[in-house]
Amino acid sequence: MNNIDWSNLPFDYYKTDYNIRCHFREGKWGELEVSSSEYLNLHMAATALHYGQEAFEGMKAFRGKNGDIRIFRWEENFKRMERSARGIFMEPVPKEIFREAIFKAVKLNERWLPPYGTGAALYIRPLLIGSGAEIGVKPTDEYLFVVFVTPVGPYFKEGFNPIKIAIVRDSDRTAPLGTGMFKVGGNYAASLPGIKKSKSEGYTQPLYLDAKEKKYIDEIGAANFFGIKNNTYITPDSSSVLPSITNKSIMEMVPDLGLKVEKRPVPVEELDSFEEVGACGTAAIIAPIGEIKDLNEGHTYTYSKDGKPGPVSTKIYKKLLAIQYGEEEDTYGWVESLE
Repeated sequence: MNNIDWSNLPFDYYKTDYNIRCHFREGKWGELEVSSSEYLNLHMAATALHYGQEAFEGMKAFRGKNGDIRIFRWEENFKRMERSARGIFMEPVPKEIFREAIFKAVKLNERWLPPYGTGAALYIRPLLIGSGAEIGVKPTDEYLFVVFVTPVGPYFKEGFNPIKIAIVRDSDRTAPLGTGMFKVGGNYAASLPGIKKSKSEGYTQPLYLDAKEKKYIDEIGAANFFGIKNNTYITPDSSSVLPSITNKSIMEMVPDLGLKVEKRPVPVEELDSFEEVGACGTAAIIAPIGEIKDLNEGHTYTYSKDGKPGPVSTKIYKKLLAIQYGEEEDTYGWVESLE
């Protein structure tokens, strides 16, 4: 651990000391258990393995400027996991169990929390899986809730520098009436062909269009899309987009920076008119986009001529981080400090 270069930490898995577990059996949730094992003892017929009964979350804890441990918007992650669980007929984790598990996981692994000023954070991964054995396609009656943590740096190796993404038209992440609005593993499995294709062409991530008509922007492989023009923050309104908590926070915050907000369908042709575009999410925070290439149409949209992020994206990024690290007063009530 002493050899970790916190300022150059990748977004990758590092083994930490403990994880927290809780079982749902015989109609009720049990007590929290602390484990030092990285492995789960799972029945080979568990519904998580066969029928995709699985949901997860991602959030971060930060070492604040004054030394406190700051957890960002955990209640929104709880609400989203609850929606995901109900969406694929799993037993939702009670709010008090969710909170106790994430706070205990952070506290027990406090030595893995990156120091203030390094730009790194402690990533928190709550995981809910169907653990009961079923051979038919139906919800099970046993579930396992796990929370583990790992220190991470930026999701994209470029950090807060413009990335290049590619519009992919020959695969879809989700269907309009599918599971796109839930944070479940199947969506990420479906995104792998687009990720592989975009990376093989030299791009960081795919940009998906709506699955029905291929007319509107849906989302980037692992993040929400936003565009800036006419002093307005614009982000897609789509039933197949995962509602990003970072995006939700930005939409609440930018009016205080003098920007208007529009959440609406965004036709792909509108890419020509944006002054800045970017990706946002818990892992990425904000990733400015310098270039978008439509792999099928051959058209390239360019947003950064000097290789630097745009001024509005920079302002949003700095304000959000200042709140997360305690450099600026949290007037929104987003951060809860761990005692």
